[in-house]
Order: sequence, then structure tokens, then C-alpha cells
Amino acid sequence: MASASHRRPLRKRRSALVWTVAVAAVGLLVSLVITLRPDGGPDTVRTAAGAAAGRPGASPTTHRPTPAPKPSTASPAPRRTPAAAPSATTPPERPSPATTRSSAPRPASGTAPLAGWIKPGTTYTGVATHYDAKDGDGACLYGPSPDLMVAAMNHADYETSQACGAHILVRAASGASVTVRVTNECPLPCAPGQLDLSKQAFAKLAGLSAGRIPITWSLLSPGTSETVAVRYKTGSSRHWCGIQALGHRNPLARLEVRTGGGWSRLTRTEYNYFLSPDGTGCGGSLRLTDIYGEQLTVDGLAIRPDTVQPTRVQFTRR
Repeated sequence: MASASHRRPLRKRRSALVWTVAVAAVGLLVSLVITLRPDGGPDTVRTAAGAAAGRPGASPTTHRPTPAPKPSTASPAPRRTPAAAPSATTPPERPSPATTRSSAPRPASGTAPLAGWIKPGTTYTGVATHYDAKDGDGACLYGPSPDLMVAAMNHADYETSQACGAHILVRAASGASVTVRVTNECPLPCAPGQLDLSKQAFAKLAGLSAGRIPITWSLLSPGTSETVAVRYKTGSSRHWCGIQALGHRNPLARLEVRTGGGWSRLTRTEYNYFLSPDGTGCGGSLRLTDIYGEQLTVDGLAIRPDTVQPTRVQFTRR
């Protein structure tokens, strides 16, 4: 039979075990209280399962509770809408030049997207000389002029006849001015900016004895009651033709003929005719475009070489 001295250690071990269990219970209770607090921080909500997040391949946020959404004052991001499929009624991103109409909004004054060397709203400096213009005809092949207020444009600004028909306001240092129409080319050594005026036009600025005077000049878009006219060149037929426009208020930039596929632009020559070497469009509808982009369509003109055929259209005054 065991003595009392042998039972005392057992009581001590039992007391220690009870104390350990009690401490553990209190610790567990405290842990649960902290866990259930509404303001518990991220570190206070980790559970035993959360400790597994430290394992390779586990996401550190997998076992964290999702925080409640907070009110936001920022605008929601716009949703991406799938692009609509093109349809017959959807306009292209850029208008096609072939569909530009004369009823389009007029360009602002001074702008001319198809202008060459000579641009509206620009003042050019040069010199004026004079020549015997006779009946006013010249390299532009317009024929006799109704008046002799004409000029020959220097070779550079003539620009392969693009200056033909341009109306120019010329001013002298004295303040005198005259308006002329370009019907001719002044070949080299005429310098850029130089105008060779008819004697009649030069006399409006200075005496002919002056010979050469400094000037400034600029492009005009004059008032007129005339309409544009069209002329086919000598030898024109259904197989080859040259076409010329006369009496246009603003400088002409393009001449096109209608074809089965739309409009075909003809090449301009130095003698101011637009050529169709294979007969394309000869005798058909024409489309004229000035340097401002305005377009005029002319229908129903027969091929009548060397005959001036008036139309009912004219470019807008700028």
C-alpha cells in the first residue's frame, strides 16, 4: 500500500494540469473576443487556416474576409461598347473627294486648300513691267479679251497654267491700283513676283517711260454676272479631246470627266487645256473645282471644237 508521501506529487501534477487548462481556456476566450470585435485589424482575423497562406502556392489574401464596400464619389468608369458594324447608312470617317458637293460649307475667307503658288489673303511683292498685249490673247489661249486689263504672270507663279484666269489687284508705291486678269505667261528672266502688264494696265499705275516699278499684288474673287464657259480644242473627238474652262471667277484647280467608275481627273497642260488622250469622258459630264474646293457640274455639252459653250454655273465670290 502506497504511503501518503507517494500521493502528494500526483496532486501537484493534477493541479498544474488544471491550471494549464484554465489558462488555455481564458486565452481562447480572449482570442475569440478580439476576433469578433468589429474594428479588428487584418492581423487579428488570421485563423489557423489562415496560417496556411504562408505555404508555397497559397494566396496571401485568400483567407482574409472581404471588407465592406466604401462609398465612392468618383464617377464609374465608362463601359466599353463594341464598335458597330459598318452599314450602308454609316458615313465614312473622312468624306471622299468624289462625293464633295458645292453645297458644302464655304471655306473661311483666305483659305484655299487647292491653291498653288498664288494663295488668297496673301500680298506678294515684285515689280511691274509692260508689253504690247495686242488683243489680250496669250499662253492661256483664251482668245481675244473683252478688255485689255490683262497681265502675263512670271514663269514660277504661272505654275503650268494654274494662274490662268486669276484676277489680280496690283498696287504701286504711289497708291495707284489696277485689277488685271492673267491671260499670258512671262518667261524667264521674269522673276518670281513679277507681273508683265499690258501697256493699258501699266499706264494706270505710272507712265510707260518708267518701264519698271515696284508693286505689291494679291488675288481677288471679283463680282461678275458672267457664267463659266467650256471649249473643246481643235481636233477633239470621242477618241481624244482637250477641254478648257473660261470665265471662272476663281482660279481653276481641277477639271474632271465622268466615267463608269465615278470621276476621272484630267491632266492640265501649259497652254491651259485639260487632256483626255484616250477619249475617256469626251462629250460627257464635266466637274470643275476651284482652289477653294467648290465644285460645279456641267452636263449636256456636245463636242464642238473651237466653240465657246456657255453654262449656267459660276463659282461663289470669296
